Amino acid sequence: MSFPCAIQAGMRSVLSVRMAWTVWLGRRDRDRVAGMPGIGVVTISDRCAAGRQVDTTGPAVARILSENWPEETIGRGLVPDNEDAIVTLLHELCHQEYRLILTAGGTGLGPRDVTPEATRRVIGREVPGLAEAMRATCAPTYRFAWLSRAVAGLCGTTLIVNLPGSERGAVESLRALLPLLPHALEVIAGGQTHPGTSSGHGV
Repeated sequence: MSFPCAIQAGMRSVLSVRMAWTVWLGRRDRDRVAGMPGIGVVTISDRCAAGRQVDTTGPAVARILSENWPEETIGRGLVPDNEDAIVTLLHELCHQEYRLILTAGGTGLGPRDVTPEATRRVIGREVPGLAEAMRATCAPTYRFAWLSRAVAGLCGTTLIVNLPGSERGAVESLRALLPLLPHALEVIAGGQTHPGTSSGHGV
């Protein structure tokens, strides 16, 4: 599975996005893997995309995903903090039918933090509870988690979730979602409906 997309970001062509896209095959047989791209992890950072800083967040997120979904195919790449570049990349991954895309970075209050805006241009329906869960889980140990503008939502049958850019923040946020993601992905794929609670109420 390749990522055949060169993106214009500002005045230069971000060919590094295509060059940096890497796919790890899970333990599925090759035919099944070819039919199901799996999970995408996208680090959004000007410095990492330009090679001025080593990306540690993306690999950390990918490791946790591979531990929890050892049979899943996981792709990882880089893109600068450019709204149009992010939108193009997300659209391409959704077109390739990745069922889950986790972005890392660009969710704060800085002038270059545009990941939420880019994500909203791609998704058709928001899933606000996922972003709320991340903030609520991380805030007790890091009060500035409440300043995160991360969003989550659906583009067709692809779930996109914004994680923080720091390795620690991204890992803690992802761990907050791990109990929810398997069921969410199953429902999105057309599987079972939400289970009822003891009072008989579902979601």
